[in-house]
Amino acid sequence: MKNKISTESRKKNTTHTLRSKKLHGEVITILTAYDYPTALALDRAEIDAILVGDSLGMVVLGYQTTLPVTMEEMLHHCRAVARGAEYALLIGDMPFMSYQASVEDAVRNAGRFLQKAGMDAVKLEGGKERCDAIRLIVEAGIPVMGHLGLTPQSVHQLGGFRAQGKTVDSAIQLIEDSIRLQEAGCFSLVLESIPDRLAGLISKKLEIPTIGIGAGANCDGQILVTHDLLGLYDQFSPKFSKRYKNFLDEMEGAFSAFKQDVNEKTFPTVNHGFRMADDVWDALIENIDS
Repeated sequence: MKNKISTESRKKNTTHTLRSKKLHGEVITILTAYDYPTALALDRAEIDAILVGDSLGMVVLGYQTTLPVTMEEMLHHCRAVARGAEYALLIGDMPFMSYQASVEDAVRNAGRFLQKAGMDAVKLEGGKERCDAIRLIVEAGIPVMGHLGLTPQSVHQLGGFRAQGKTVDSAIQLIEDSIRLQEAGCFSLVLESIPDRLAGLISKKLEIPTIGIGAGANCDGQILVTHDLLGLYDQFSPKFSKRYKNFLDEMEGAFSAFKQDVNEKTFPTVNHGFRMADDVWDALIENIDS
């Protein structure tokens, strides 16, 4: 599908684009990408922003959680996405232990996403404990997206992949943390797996846009893991996700058809190969025979 809008009229999306959309009541769309062709397709679909998520550890690299993902793996996939997307705002997900040990590590590694991998911004998880790092990263000229609620890098501390903010105390904590992250300089905030009414309340309190994933329809935008959307990940399907296609079954069917064609010698045919001129073939055979 080609762009509905001529590429000549399109401009590169920035953090200000997202802020403007919230201001004018326009919904923000974000999806994940980990490679060149997916980034290209998302850009052609005019998705507002692309997150190169550490979810790649599970849906691309086959890890059980996001925790094993390294900076080098993230930068590798970010570079591929940057080559495919021209207009979307590109956000690199800072992996586990790339920012938790010290604010110096946080600033240095955040800078690598922009300097070495072509990203426009970074995302990191956590509330008040991350505010110092966020301030310094922003002061270094690097836009930061926050992430509250279910934070996968803290899955062991949270006791598993559980919805958050379901009690009065935890809801108040999320509200307070969201305000702290805004004050620390975040340009946007992901809210994951929290009650929809709480997400709506936070969205109204903040000037920066909120992006929901499992947080209902009251956020300023929505994000999904593309592999969930396309049915490319079969380990589990989150309650909050919507499967638009089932590409895993489609791929299996195509691979099986290829195997059958090869076994039955119906592929390749003469139309799939290259011919040598008869005189060249005759000369080759004469050369060999002699």
